[in-house]
Amino acid sequence: MTQRLWLIGGTQESRQLVQQLYAVLAASSQIPTLLITVTTAAARSLYPQAPPEQIWVGRLTTDEADRFISDHHITAILDLSHPFAPAISQLAIAIAETYHLPYLRYERPAGEEVTECWRDRRDRLGLIQVPQLHDLLTSAYLTSDRTLLTLGYRQLAEFASWQSRATLFARILPSPEALNTALQQGFTPDRLIALRPPIGLALETALWQHWHITQVITKASGAPGGQNHKRQLATKLGVRLIEISRPAIAYPHQTDRLDTALHFALRYGS
Repeated sequence: MTQRLWLIGGTQESRQLVQQLYAVLAASSQIPTLLITVTTAAARSLYPQAPPEQIWVGRLTTDEADRFISDHHITAILDLSHPFAPAISQLAIAIAETYHLPYLRYERPAGEEVTECWRDRRDRLGLIQVPQLHDLLTSAYLTSDRTLLTLGYRQLAEFASWQSRATLFARILPSPEALNTALQQGFTPDRLIALRPPIGLALETALWQHWHITQVITKASGAPGGQNHKRQLATKLGVRLIEISRPAIAYPHQTDRLDTALHFALRYGS
């Protein structure tokens, strides 16, 4: 019975780690013993090295957890999920505690520290950080700006009631589900653009200028999520940037070093 490492993926860092893991083990003609989980079929393309049986697509629920661990013979968990996907991390932590499994969270580093904040074109503070989306929606941040949302299509429903009171634009993933969701929430085609990150600085600049954006709402998702690029561009163009802070989770074991995560993967996935 093959024991396997559960690697919670779907991020660029998980792609990098799987590439490195396969490369290291190839030197000794080994194949990793792991199961990579992602939430969409499109995310399979992140792992061209992995055979189909090593990738599981779906959203794991609490009710399915026992069978999932048993069926896939999971003996350790490496969590490289997105910092704004707290549900899967919380479930994985609970599973690790229940089954006494080794668990490691790779948490991508936060954006660069801002030592001197810029002012936007209206002479407002250029960087605003809010604890959660609710704090933004229950304030006056949206009323007088041309606002670009880069939060992901699942958050767009929260802004439906603002469509008649604000000028909103959204950048979404290029998928039918994302487009249909955005249209259902009142976004018109001329206020939507479908692009898969990472987005180059030149393209980001052109988009903001084309829509005359005065304010961008984003997540504090670190450099892989374009956080540093957005800060640079907002400074240059005089745009106000509102960042939603990461969910606070008490990870039992955590690192921000990819080489440490690779060492864990080699220990439990080979």
